[in-house]
Amino acid sequence: MHDITFHTFIHENMRKRFIEGFHYDAHPMGILTSAVAALSTFYPEAKSIRDPEIRQKQVVRLVAKMPTLAASAYRFFVGMPFVYPDNALDYTANFLNMMFSPLEHIPYGDPVMSRALDILFMLHADHEQNCSTTAVRIVGSADADPYICCAAGLAALYGPRHGGANEAVVRMLTEIGSVENVPDFVKAVKEQKTRLMGFGHRIYKNYDPRATIVKQTADDVFEVTGRNPLLDIALKLEEVALADEYFISRRLYPNVDFYSGIIYQAMGFPVDMFPVLFAIPRTIGWLTHWEELLSQDAQIARPRQLYIGTGMRDYVPIDQR
Repeated sequence: MHDITFHTFIHENMRKRFIEGFHYDAHPMGILTSAVAALSTFYPEAKSIRDPEIRQKQVVRLVAKMPTLAASAYRFFVGMPFVYPDNALDYTANFLNMMFSPLEHIPYGDPVMSRALDILFMLHADHEQNCSTTAVRIVGSADADPYICCAAGLAALYGPRHGGANEAVVRMLTEIGSVENVPDFVKAVKEQKTRLMGFGHRIYKNYDPRATIVKQTADDVFEVTGRNPLLDIALKLEEVALADEYFISRRLYPNVDFYSGIIYQAMGFPVDMFPVLFAIPRTIGWLTHWEELLSQDAQIARPRQLYIGTGMRDYVPIDQR
């Protein structure tokens, strides 16, 4: 494909993705989940989970492969040719290069971008026993290999109630549309006519400390990419909400998802990639939990259930039902 044709093709795809919300059938998170599960068949020695040396090799291998698989899932998603890893680049710079090379309108080579992504990855690496981490530990308790365990975590993270929080924030801010519409939106939230995304946390009952760092990181990114218009709406929404007794009394403060999605969008990532971006660093947390589980020689997970349904029933033949 000639360069001019290639760039025209890429531009048209990106225009559809970012402006029109165009969707291919294959979602990058679904591709990534399947690819990680498939690694189990490529590395059968990973089944020897009681061998510390083999186990450590798989952990390093999986952490290293996640950015490559994630970028490849995205490139396939938008119909772009794959970009192979470059060992001369660091972890996040390499990922950005595999994602966006050779797109000229996205400053993926700027060190500010890779540093910002590095910070976001560190903040998302682990956060106690959430839904996906629980899935990893439950599958790990059956002595499954780390690839299958992490595939289980990815499947849980694929659910919009878990991995779609920052995506929901971007969609909410987009629907608000302008700073002038924020008071009416807040009123609708208080009347329970709509939901406020990116506020509140199951663990943090005050301002999420990670949100403070992400908010600072946003300023660095916007100096390179230009200011994301959604930021002004987000700042106004935070200002109004934090001054309202309705939200204060309920301890609804911005969490890490409130600003991270705005940064990802400014960096050039479409919202469909947000759960994937969550998964790359969270893999480290999952594997750490998996290692801990094995070190404790934990029993297989078998939650008990209390049946409260119908008692004894007589069998009725099908033709009499």
